[in-house]
Amino acid sequence: MIKLIASDMDGTLLNASMQISEENIQAIKYAQSKGIEFMVATGRNRKEALPPLEEAGLDCAMINLNGAQVFDSSGTSLFTVPIDREKTRSIIDLLKEQNIYFEISTSNGIYSESQTRRIENFAIHTAEAMPHLTHKMAIAMTAARLEFLPINYVTDFSELFLLEELEFLKIICFHPDGDSVLAPITQVIDGYGDLVVTSSGQNNIEINHRNAQKGIAVAHVAKDRGIDLSEVLTIGDNLNDLSMLQVAGVSFAMGNGELEVKETAKYLTSTNIESGVGKAIMRAIEENL
Repeated sequence: MIKLIASDMDGTLLNASMQISEENIQAIKYAQSKGIEFMVATGRNRKEALPPLEEAGLDCAMINLNGAQVFDSSGTSLFTVPIDREKTRSIIDLLKEQNIYFEISTSNGIYSESQTRRIENFAIHTAEAMPHLTHKMAIAMTAARLEFLPINYVTDFSELFLLEELEFLKIICFHPDGDSVLAPITQVIDGYGDLVVTSSGQNNIEINHRNAQKGIAVAHVAKDRGIDLSEVLTIGDNLNDLSMLQVAGVSFAMGNGELEVKETAKYLTSTNIESGVGKAIMRAIEENL
């Protein structure tokens, strides 16, 4: 019987409106009433992850920034896995040489050098999730949404290295041409040895410390709770979810998930717009998976 559930957010728990459906909410609360702990495991930082959870009335622990940070339900930090400062500086130089837009998630929030490029790149991500939108509509929706997401703008990322206490946790890179441009970057980053590259969309890559992965974080939380990994359910849709789908005894891929995710997970559920998370949770409980 499952005792811990870890669900991705974007493309998984959240629907096309970036909200948690009533069916998902009720399934999560039902699981909690059975003594099963629910938590999210997301590429978002905690401030970005909180609004849809609060709107849904859900209080839970979080794995953030792909596993670079873990918080309990009260917001207390349990552990942090940063990227080495000099490696961060090297990655910044590499990405700027290739004219790739990127953002840096830190212990003090997200930093960007360009609001315009931020909107343009997130609009592409929005259009992926909502293909019926025109580019103009995606830009407008993204601009409105990003107004409410906390971010810090700097003239140059070099300013960040003046802040001695700042920890660098994740670097996310965007390019409209996707893999054709980002794959060579991934190859270079792989050569660093202690870094890992994942993705949460067709047009991005996410760079973390090798130990900042969702699967490692899920295993850490389970061990801390005295829960065997065979009693853990994980649900995801994209490549940054693979590690937690691999470690869990019960794993579901979303119907809208990437092919590799579907091949990795033990089970398949509905899409994120069909409340696939709620359906997976209820199936796992009812069938005692």
